[in-house]
Amino acid sequence: MKRTVLITGATSGIGLGCAKKFAANGDRLILTGRNERRLTEICEELKSQGCEVLPLVFDVRDRKAAAAAVESIPEEWQSIDVLINNAGLALGLEPEYEGDMDDWETMIDTNIKGLLTMTRLIVPGMVARDKGHIINIGSVAGDAAYAGGNVYCATKSAVKALTDGLRIDVANTALRVTNLKPGLVETNFSNVRFHGDTGRAKTLYTGIKPLTGDDIGDVALYAANAPAHVQIAEVLILATHQANGSVIVRNGK
Repeated sequence: MKRTVLITGATSGIGLGCAKKFAANGDRLILTGRNERRLTEICEELKSQGCEVLPLVFDVRDRKAAAAAVESIPEEWQSIDVLINNAGLALGLEPEYEGDMDDWETMIDTNIKGLLTMTRLIVPGMVARDKGHIINIGSVAGDAAYAGGNVYCATKSAVKALTDGLRIDVANTALRVTNLKPGLVETNFSNVRFHGDTGRAKTLYTGIKPLTGDDIGDVALYAANAPAHVQIAEVLILATHQANGSVIVRNGK
């Protein structure tokens, strides 16, 4: 039986990687994103491969828009089996005392409040059906702060705490809750962090083979495909030459 999988922030990076992996697995997808044109392109591509896809265009920071989008989901799509809270971003690498307050607000509203909004909108249905899996995309940055990471690291620490808290809250149900914690992943993430400075973004991946969105999609699918009695609570995924959030060995190539 096909599962219905809702993925936020599915227009690039890890979200797109998850979409491709779950589509190839035979699941049907509800994909969300802010970029309507890109979301439409992705949905059309997946449909051409035989995947059932439903696009929802909204920003997870907008609670009313998120609620309206979820309410618009057709009845036959409403029994969501897997929620992947992927939408998130980092902005800036300034010292905390020099940080941009607008950047802080955007990260907090997306990474924390957006995740909470989607959890609040989707998980009650899972609890009522006593069936479902929530996969939150955290980060190695949630384990320990690194230089310049300050607020972003704090938001990913919050993702860990919220994921752990939700797992406790649904322990009396058949729901499963997973926190995936990627390290260095080459996506549009760094370009966004540096406000479109592509050259600066590329330097982060110099001398090391980073992870890809597809790599994280593989791990998400593994967790979702585990037997019903197995809960993959947390996975730290790093590139081979990355030890933690701040130790990366580069070969200079």
